[in-house]
Order: sequence, then structure tokens, then C-alpha cells
Amino acid sequence: EHFQAFASLNYPQLIESGVHLTVFKEYLLKVHPRKKFKVHKIMDRNVAILKLFPGLAAVVLESILNIPNLRGLILETYGAGNAPNEPWLVDILRKGISQGIHIVNVTQCSGGSVQMGHYETSEQLKNLQVINGKDITTEAAMAKLMYLLGSNISESLFKTVFETPLRGEMQ
Repeated sequence: EHFQAFASLNYPQLIESGVHLTVFKEYLLKVHPRKKFKVHKIMDRNVAILKLFPGLAAVVLESILNIPNLRGLILETYGAGNAPNEPWLVDILRKGISQGIHIVNVTQCSGGSVQMGHYETSEQLKNLQVINGKDITTEAAMAKLMYLLGSNISESLFKTVFETPLRGEMQ
């Protein structure tokens, strides 16, 4: 009866798929009937993803942040947005941010949320002004990052706009 292909851990399921489909309409995004559907085609692909792992070498992070024309990095951190408090990690991230690279903190966990500053191990990221991905998924963060970079949002507003839900992608 149930295929169990995937789960939505931060939002109630929209559809239950099995031999029969059950649609939970109360959770579907309500579309304004007078607004025209718009597809945003200008996406900046100068982005990367780095999943933190024990033993990550400084040269790996440096290499990623030195990719020519890189404008954004999704940083998959532990638990509620935690990263090692290694001085080299903080220094390399600070350098990347000073070069104009937007760094977004998302959790590696399948559910839950980034809560920067909740634990000491995320305080450094908060102090660096790393973007708080809250409960956004890595995939949604990547799409949002590419969209916002392609929209030429001003540098002074970028963090605020990213941390604000645009299409229900985060709380």
C-alpha cells in the first residue's frame, strides 16, 4: 500500500502515495488566483556545497573558497548549526566572507533547524555573520541562493532577504 519513497520532516506531508493517492489539501500553498505564475530563469550557478566532517582539512575549504567566481557556499553543519571551533576554520570562513562569498549555514540532519548561537560551537559562525539557514533543506537553500544571487540583491540586504521566507521554504 505505501511506497515510502521519501519523508518531509519539517513540514506535514502533502500527499500520501501508495496504491491510492491521498492529498492533504490543508497543507498545500494557497495560490492567489489573480497572480500570474512566474518562473525565475536567471540563476547564478557560482555556488558550492560543503558537508562538514571530522578530519576536514583546511586545504579543502580553502580550495572551495578559491574557486574562480564563487559567490555562495552552503555549509552543512552538525546538529543545530554547529561547526568545529578551530581557528583555521574561522579564519578561512572570515576570508571568504570578506571576499564577498555568501555562506549559508544549514543542518546535515534530516529534520530540525539551525539555531546559531544556541551552542558555543555555532557562536563563531554567528559572529562572522554567516547566513542562518534555519530549517531550510540543503536543496531549497541551494535554489534560493542561486535565485538571490541571480537577482542582484544588494550586499547589505542579502543576509536579511535570505533569512526571510519567500515561498514557504523556511520558517
